[in-house]
Amino acid sequence: MAGDTTTIARPYAEAAFAVARDENQLDAWSDALSLIAAIAEDPQVAGRIGNPNIPRESLEALILSVAGEALPQGVVNLVKTVTANDRLVILPEVARMFEQLRASQQGVRNVLVRSAFPLTEAEQAELLTALKAHFGAEVELSVEEDSALIGGVEVRADDVVIDGSVRGRLQQLSNALQL
Repeated sequence: MAGDTTTIARPYAEAAFAVARDENQLDAWSDALSLIAAIAEDPQVAGRIGNPNIPRESLEALILSVAGEALPQGVVNLVKTVTANDRLVILPEVARMFEQLRASQQGVRNVLVRSAFPLTEAEQAELLTALKAHFGAEVELSVEEDSALIGGVEVRADDVVIDGSVRGRLQQLSNALQL
Protein backbone atom coordinates (compact mmCIF):
# COMPACT_ATOMS: atom_id res chain seq x y z
CA MET A 1 0.00 0.00 0.00
CA ALA A 2 2.85 2.42 0.75
CA GLY A 3 4.11 2.08 -2.83
CA ASP A 4 0.60 2.74 -4.14
CA THR A 5 0.28 5.81 -1.94
CA THR A 6 3.62 7.14 -3.17
CA THR A 7 2.68 6.60 -6.80
CA ILE A 8 -0.65 8.35 -6.35
CA ALA A 9 0.80 11.20 -4.24
CA ARG A 10 3.74 12.01 -6.52
CA PRO A 11 1.84 14.05 -9.18
CA TYR A 12 0.01 16.01 -6.48
CA ALA A 13 3.28 16.75 -4.66
CA GLU A 14 5.06 17.76 -7.86
CA ALA A 15 2.19 20.06 -8.89
CA ALA A 16 2.02 21.60 -5.40
CA PHE A 17 5.78 22.15 -5.42
CA ALA A 18 5.67 23.78 -8.86
CA VAL A 19 2.91 26.18 -7.79
CA ALA A 20 4.64 27.02 -4.49
CA ARG A 21 7.97 27.59 -6.24
CA ASP A 22 6.39 29.76 -8.96
CA GLU A 23 4.60 31.84 -6.32
CA ASN A 24 7.78 32.03 -4.22
CA GLN A 25 5.78 30.56 -1.31
CA LEU A 26 7.77 27.39 -0.47
CA ASP A 27 7.85 28.15 3.26
CA ALA A 28 4.14 28.93 3.49
CA TRP A 29 3.21 25.81 1.51
CA SER A 30 5.57 23.68 3.56
CA ASP A 31 4.01 24.85 6.82
CA ALA A 32 0.48 24.44 5.46
CA LEU A 33 1.10 20.96 4.08
CA SER A 34 2.70 19.87 7.35
CA LEU A 35 -0.37 21.09 9.19
CA ILE A 36 -2.75 19.35 6.76
CA ALA A 37 -0.73 16.12 7.05
CA ALA A 38 -0.81 16.27 10.85
CA ILE A 39 -4.59 16.73 10.77
CA ALA A 40 -5.04 13.85 8.32
CA GLU A 41 -2.80 11.59 10.46
CA ASP A 42 -4.68 12.37 13.68
CA PRO A 43 -6.21 9.04 14.78
CA GLN A 44 -9.75 10.43 14.91
CA VAL A 45 -9.52 12.04 11.49
CA ALA A 46 -7.64 9.12 9.93
CA GLY A 47 -10.38 6.77 11.11
CA ARG A 48 -12.98 8.96 9.44
CA ILE A 49 -10.97 9.20 6.22
CA GLY A 50 -10.94 5.41 6.06
CA ASN A 51 -14.70 5.17 6.65
CA PRO A 52 -16.59 4.98 3.33
CA ASN A 53 -19.86 5.96 5.08
CA ILE A 54 -18.65 9.48 5.87
CA PRO A 55 -19.15 11.95 3.01
CA ARG A 56 -15.86 13.23 1.64
CA GLU A 57 -17.19 16.81 1.61
CA SER A 58 -17.65 16.72 5.38
CA LEU A 59 -14.08 15.45 5.79
CA GLU A 60 -12.83 18.25 3.55
CA ALA A 61 -14.73 20.79 5.64
CA LEU A 62 -13.35 19.26 8.85
CA ILE A 63 -9.74 19.37 7.64
CA LEU A 64 -10.01 22.93 6.33
CA SER A 65 -11.80 24.20 9.46
CA VAL A 66 -9.20 22.67 11.78
CA ALA A 67 -6.39 24.11 9.62
CA GLY A 68 -7.90 27.58 9.85
CA GLU A 69 -8.06 30.44 7.43
CA ALA A 70 -4.32 31.03 7.17
CA LEU A 71 -3.84 28.38 4.48
CA PRO A 72 -2.65 29.60 1.09
CA GLN A 73 -5.49 29.35 -1.44
CA GLY A 74 -3.47 26.84 -3.44
CA VAL A 75 -3.36 24.46 -0.48
CA VAL A 76 -7.11 24.83 -0.03
CA ASN A 77 -7.51 23.99 -3.72
CA LEU A 78 -5.22 20.98 -3.30
CA VAL A 79 -7.35 19.65 -0.44
CA LYS A 80 -10.49 20.16 -2.54
CA THR A 81 -8.94 18.38 -5.53
CA VAL A 82 -7.73 15.48 -3.41
CA THR A 83 -11.20 15.24 -1.86
CA ALA A 84 -12.93 15.29 -5.25
CA ASN A 85 -10.69 12.42 -6.38
CA ASP A 86 -11.32 10.47 -3.13
CA ARG A 87 -7.64 10.58 -2.20
CA LEU A 88 -7.61 12.22 1.24
CA VAL A 89 -5.51 9.35 2.56
CA ILE A 90 -2.49 10.58 0.53
CA LEU A 91 -2.22 14.01 2.18
CA PRO A 92 0.63 12.98 4.54
CA GLU A 93 2.54 11.44 1.65
CA VAL A 94 2.04 14.58 -0.46
CA ALA A 95 3.51 16.66 2.38
CA ARG A 96 6.47 14.27 2.76
CA MET A 97 7.21 14.30 -0.96
CA PHE A 98 6.85 18.09 -1.10
CA GLU A 99 9.57 18.34 1.57
CA GLN A 100 11.79 15.98 -0.42
CA LEU A 101 11.39 18.14 -3.52
CA ARG A 102 12.10 21.26 -1.50
CA ALA A 103 15.24 19.78 0.03
CA SER A 104 16.39 18.56 -3.36
CA GLN A 105 15.95 22.02 -4.88
CA GLN A 106 18.00 23.48 -2.05
CA GLY A 107 20.74 20.92 -2.73
CA VAL A 108 20.14 19.00 0.49
CA ARG A 109 19.57 15.24 0.67
CA ASN A 110 17.67 13.85 3.65
CA VAL A 111 19.38 10.60 4.56
CA LEU A 112 18.21 8.05 7.11
CA VAL A 113 20.87 5.76 8.55
CA ARG A 114 19.69 2.74 10.48
CA SER A 115 22.37 1.04 12.52
CA ALA A 116 22.36 -2.16 14.53
CA PHE A 117 24.29 -0.38 17.29
CA PRO A 118 24.56 3.24 18.45
CA LEU A 119 26.92 5.33 16.30
CA THR A 120 29.46 7.56 18.00
CA GLU A 121 29.77 11.21 17.04
CA ALA A 122 33.01 10.39 15.17
CA GLU A 123 31.30 7.59 13.21
CA GLN A 124 28.40 9.87 12.33
CA ALA A 125 30.80 12.60 11.17
CA GLU A 126 32.73 10.10 9.03
CA LEU A 127 29.48 8.76 7.57
CA LEU A 128 28.27 12.31 6.86
CA THR A 129 31.48 13.13 4.98
CA ALA A 130 31.25 9.92 2.91
CA LEU A 131 27.57 10.52 2.10
CA LYS A 132 28.22 14.13 1.04
CA ALA A 133 30.87 12.84 -1.36
CA HIS A 134 28.64 10.01 -2.60
CA PHE A 135 25.59 12.18 -3.29
CA GLY A 136 27.49 15.33 -4.26
CA ALA A 137 25.22 17.45 -2.08
CA GLU A 138 24.71 18.63 1.44
CA VAL A 139 23.28 15.87 3.63
CA GLU A 140 20.85 16.09 6.51
CA LEU A 141 21.51 12.96 8.53
CA SER A 142 18.98 11.13 10.71
CA VAL A 143 20.19 8.13 12.68
CA GLU A 144 18.03 5.34 14.08
CA GLU A 145 19.01 2.24 15.97
CA ASP A 146 17.54 -1.06 14.73
CA SER A 147 18.82 -4.24 16.36
CA ALA A 148 17.03 -6.33 13.69
CA LEU A 149 19.85 -5.39 11.30
CA ILE A 150 22.14 -7.67 13.38
CA GLY A 151 25.19 -5.60 12.40
CA GLY A 152 26.24 -2.89 9.96
CA VAL A 153 24.12 -0.03 8.62
CA GLU A 154 21.37 0.63 6.11
CA VAL A 155 21.30 4.01 4.35
CA ARG A 156 18.13 5.42 2.73
CA ALA A 157 17.96 8.61 0.70
CA ASP A 158 14.72 9.02 -1.22
CA ASP A 159 14.60 6.00 -3.56
CA VAL A 160 18.25 5.03 -2.98
CA VAL A 161 18.95 2.23 -0.49
CA ILE A 162 22.47 1.16 0.44
CA ASP A 163 22.19 -1.96 2.58
CA GLY A 164 25.41 -2.79 4.38
CA SER A 165 23.68 -4.65 7.18
CA VAL A 166 24.29 -8.26 8.17
CA ARG A 167 20.56 -8.91 7.73
CA GLY A 168 20.76 -7.55 4.17
CA ARG A 169 23.77 -9.70 3.34
CA LEU A 170 22.06 -12.79 4.77
CA GLN A 171 18.99 -12.02 2.63
CA GLN A 172 21.19 -11.71 -0.47
CA LEU A 173 22.83 -15.03 0.35
CA SER A 174 19.46 -16.67 0.88
CA ASN A 175 18.21 -15.33 -2.44
CA ALA A 176 21.35 -16.59 -4.24
CA LEU A 177 20.99 -20.06 -2.71
CA GLN A 178 17.36 -20.32 -3.82
CA LEU A 179 18.29 -19.86 -7.50
